[in-house]
Order: sequence, then structure tokens, then C-alpha cells
Amino acid sequence: MSSPEAPKPPHGPDLARTQFAVSGPDLVIGGLRVAEIVETVGSPVFIYDADAMRQSYRALAAALDGFAAIHYSVKANPAKGVISLFLAEGAGVEIASLGEYRAARLAGARAEQILFAGPGKRRGELDAVIGEGIGEIHLETVEEIERVSEIATRLGRLVRVSLRINPIAAAQAGAMRMGGKPTAFGFCEEDIDGVLDLVRHAPGIALVGIHVYGGTQILEAAALLNQWQHGIRIAGDIAEKWGGPLETIDLGGGLGIPYYAGEAPLDLNAVAAGLPQLSSQLRSHPLLQAAKVIVEPGRFLAGPGGAYVAEINAVKHSRGTRFVITDGGMHHHLAASGNLGQIIKRDFPVVAASRMDEGALYPATVVGPLCTPLDTLAREALLPELKAGDLIAVLQSGAYGATASPSGFLSHPAAAEVIVEAGTMRSAQL
Repeated sequence: MSSPEAPKPPHGPDLARTQFAVSGPDLVIGGLRVAEIVETVGSPVFIYDADAMRQSYRALAAALDGFAAIHYSVKANPAKGVISLFLAEGAGVEIASLGEYRAARLAGARAEQILFAGPGKRRGELDAVIGEGIGEIHLETVEEIERVSEIATRLGRLVRVSLRINPIAAAQAGAMRMGGKPTAFGFCEEDIDGVLDLVRHAPGIALVGIHVYGGTQILEAAALLNQWQHGIRIAGDIAEKWGGPLETIDLGGGLGIPYYAGEAPLDLNAVAAGLPQLSSQLRSHPLLQAAKVIVEPGRFLAGPGGAYVAEINAVKHSRGTRFVITDGGMHHHLAASGNLGQIIKRDFPVVAASRMDEGALYPATVVGPLCTPLDTLAREALLPELKAGDLIAVLQSGAYGATASPSGFLSHPAAAEVIVEAGTMRSAQL
């Protein structure tokens, strides 16, 4: 039997046809022409396809069935409509601030569905979530142990906590390392004996699990599985030191999506094929057999279902380079500009949303209206001949878009955010 063909790397127009639809010259998202959406809500606009996001969730849930529960990482896209969509699919949520806690509750999350992570939780935030209810708090500093214990004792609560661990030698993968080096995230593994002793003597705290997060934007199944295997090994070590079973093992997020030319999607079939070995690893450890494994993706769930659309204001040529100047830019979509963690700036997939049927494509630099050369959405995008009034769409934009960007810079208007589904449109904030 021949092996299945490997996923093909994304290309802008092909990716648009795969994730959304094309009708004549128009990119169609959720049954609506992008041009029609812009006519209704204006430009720039983030457009989120509800069905595409559900498909991402269901594909991952099927791959992880019987191994792990999914908690949506709200930081990826905190729009109420997006959070509620994943809650309706059965996800829990992971938050990193009181603001995200409020957003999750407004979207319908129950307190026990929420995990609170992050290295700098303020006393007021902890007071609020403990008072109102929280599923778990992931402790990352000695000060947090002391604060949670004091607040829990004062309020007469027993708070479920996990310890975030920064491994000695993490199984690293992805575009950004989150552990295995000096970092603000979590407790260093070599210091864990003293940390466990502090927790053991802290009233109001019930240690139920650990949180290990090695790296983000992982596209190789083997690397992801290796990272998870490493996390389970650490969980076993911690459980033995604690002297009792763990209830939860949070393996973090890190599942990537293909942004750049030459990248292939994460192979979920390969991920699923590697899970029996991890499940066996869990069952073979007496203190992990009943543990609930959690993964907390954000980008993987929300990213592919979103597009950022901007209208072209002008097209000009300067010393051999074609510049396409739009009414959107890095103030709305910092990640697409390459200024959100990229070392080498590469282009997100960009298409001409109102000229999808034109085959002749030429290099273009797509820029926004800001008074800085950093405001560049693409440097060598292949686009047809364009003019003022045409639309461009930056794909893979459902995560780390509007709220991950400096929206106040130069005081331009905020981008609209809408969810589309079956030919209907609603505000993403409703």
C-alpha cells in the first residue's frame, strides 16, 4: 500500500480556494462575497468563517479523541463570537488575564471550564477569579503561591492549582521557544523540590497538575509528539516528588498553521498515529493513570478561518518596485507585517479578493497608511494588476490579529470584525 501524499504547501490563491471559495473574480467567505461584506461594514475588516473554525476544531478533536481535551487559548482571538463558537463545540478555555476571563464568561464559559495561566498575574486579578470561580490557576512564581494561598484562605476557598514547569532540557520545536532556557514562564525544573515544599505548606491550595509548554507554531507531527512525550515524563517525575497522583497534565498549545511559502500543514493523521504510545506512557505510570490531558491551541483553531481585508488606496512604482497602498496595515495586523516575533520577515498568503480570476501575477509590496516603513503587509506578494478600490485579503488571519496589534498608532479607525456563516453576517463581538 502506498503512503498517503504529503500535504501540499499553501499558495495564496490555492489556499483561498481550499479554505474558502471563489466565484468568478470574487473571494467568497461563509457564503458572502468579500466585496459585499466590505460594502456593508467598510474596510479594513477581519472576516471570520464560523464553519472553517468549526472544521479546524473537529479535525483536531477527532485526532486527539481518547487522549486529550481541548481548551481554546483566548489570547489568539478574544472576540466573544469566536470564544462562544468553540465553547459550543465542547472546548474549555485558557486565559491569561482578568479581561480574558471576563470575555470567556460573557461568551458562556462556566468557571470550572477556565484555566488561568501567565507569569504576571496581579493580586486583583487573582482575587477576582478566585472569588467568582476558576477551574485551575497555573502558578508560575513564588509570589503567586503566596498570593493565591492568602486570597483562598481569606475567601474560604480551596483553589485547584497546577505548576508550570520550565524543563531542564525541553523537547524544543516551533517558531518560538517557551521553555528549556532562562525564561519568565514557570518554575525551573531543577528548583521544583523547594516549590513543592512551599505548595505543601500553603493553605487554601490543592495541587492537581502541571503545565509544560515547550514551543509554538509547530508544523511537524514528530516534533509535537516528542514535546508531549517529554511533558508526560516530567509529569511522572513531579507526581513522584509530590507523592500522589496528578489530575491534569496541560501540554500547552503550539500547534502551527502554514503561513509562508514552502510550509506544509500539520499532519493530524500522523499526530493521531503517535498517540497510542503516549497513552501507554500514561497508563504505565501509577500516578498518571487517571490524569486528564489538556492541550490549549489558539492559532490552530482560529487562524485558518480568518481573513484580513483592506481596500487599495493607490498603486505606485518606485525605482522598480510596485507598491500597493491600502487603508489597512500593521496597526490592525502586526503579525502579517512581520513585527510580532519574526526574525526573518516573510509574507503571509495575500490574494486580490476582487480579482481572483486573473491569472497573470506580478510581485508587489503591500503597505498600509502609517508613516513608517514597518507598515508593510507583504514584500513580494504575487498579485494581478490592481487599482484603487480593489481589495486584498491576507489569509490565515483569524488569530493574533486585531488585539495583537498597536491599534492606537496614528489614531486610524479600528478594523471591523465579523463572523460569517451560511450567507449571513454578524458582529464578532455579539
